[in-house]
Amino acid sequence: MEKDRYLNFFARILVSGLAVLITAYLLPGVKVDGMLGAVIVAAVLALLDAVIKPIMVILTLPVTFITLGLFLLVINACVILLASKIVPGFLVDGFWWALLFSVILALINSILEGIAKSNR
Repeated sequence: MEKDRYLNFFARILVSGLAVLITAYLLPGVKVDGMLGAVIVAAVLALLDAVIKPIMVILTLPVTFITLGLFLLVINACVILLASKIVPGFLVDGFWWALLFSVILALINSILEGIAKSNR
């Protein structure tokens, strides 16, 4: 049972890596060095989403509430910019590209995970 959970986690990271690669291909302001780089970006994003993002959400809760949750897009863009500083070979040209990358990555990731679940 424990082994299945780890395999599921790694499969999701690989699917997210593919989503990062596709999104970077679609956006001229985002560059990633190959599939291995995309998988590393996906793993770093998963780690940042688990550790840093909850802290940022709590600290910006009033602003998020006032903007009806739209400020979460800004937080996602900041997490992506942080990942671009951490991961060599992953470049984002600025805040707006990070914001667009965040939205398109979420869409592509949802599509790929839907395809993966329908094939089980």
